[in-house]
Amino acid sequence: MDVNINLIAQGLLERGWQLSTCESCSGGWIAKRLTDVAGSSAWFAGALVTYSNALKQHLAGVSARTLAEHGAVSEAVAQAMATGCARATQTQACVAVTGIAGPGGGSAAKPVGMVCFGWHLSDRDVLLDTQYFHGDREQVRRQTVDHALTVLADLLQHGTLLGETCRKTPR
Repeated sequence: MDVNINLIAQGLLERGWQLSTCESCSGGWIAKRLTDVAGSSAWFAGALVTYSNALKQHLAGVSARTLAEHGAVSEAVAQAMATGCARATQTQACVAVTGIAGPGGGSAAKPVGMVCFGWHLSDRDVLLDTQYFHGDREQVRRQTVDHALTVLADLLQHGTLLGETCRKTPR
């Protein structure tokens, strides 16, 4: 899937917003895709790559209790990453992802390919979603990036999700 980053840029610029990302399993790939566009410094503030639980806590403000109760790969952690990163970077929009890209690390409850997403936009509740992707490590990560950006583009362009079902949760 080829997400049109210019649609994201347009939506952010129209609002006068800055975007940040808080990435775990994608390892900064979302930020890379965003900054592949010339002029992205007008709307992209930066990224936190919080691969370890320690950095999820230290940089994104995820509580040890949330990590202990829900695990690093959970919607609760994705939500905390999105809101904490937006706060830390002083941005109005943030995309957060945490998941299991594989090939190992999965379990029956949280299989390889499970990825949790959080989209923090300052004019709405945080949206959360969990997807179960298939394929090798690179394919899971690519699908993660595509989904994160596709939903963000839909939210910024249409104010709603087109063809997606994500849950809203209060901030």
